[in-house]
Amino acid sequence: LRENTGGVVCATSLSAACAQQALSALEVIMGKDGSGLGRKALANIADNARFFRKGLVDLGLTVYGDDASPVIPALLYNPAKMPAFSRECIKRGLAVVVVGYPATPLIESRVRFCVSAGHTREDLATALEIIKEVRDIVMIKYSPENEKTA
Repeated sequence: LRENTGGVVCATSLSAACAQQALSALEVIMGKDGSGLGRKALANIADNARFFRKGLVDLGLTVYGDDASPVIPALLYNPAKMPAFSRECIKRGLAVVVVGYPATPLIESRVRFCVSAGHTREDLATALEIIKEVRDIVMIKYSPENEKTA
């Protein structure tokens, strides 16, 4: 059985070092190390996510998902806009992940932004400026803009 069962033949397990790293990370997140770093990092991720999501909405993009989620999908709608959006962002030094059919419905192509606790407000503000430029080139502004004018 061990030589022929699909669950054994086609599966691999984590190495001991990877398993220990995952367990140690969970201990930090849960505060079992006594440092409070996990709680601080989680609060920072949520804060960064809210800031970035609000910036995208203020730019007139359609954004899905929970306010505090670090994965922030913004709709591009048209599948033909995916490569254009990605290339224009890369030209400006911003790496993005575009997702389309069959992972999404055909007319719900999107770009997924992932923020982390390591991003600074300056990093996120720079990314929003780049996205604003690319938004105008690719024409993905589908909602009214809420930008503050000076």
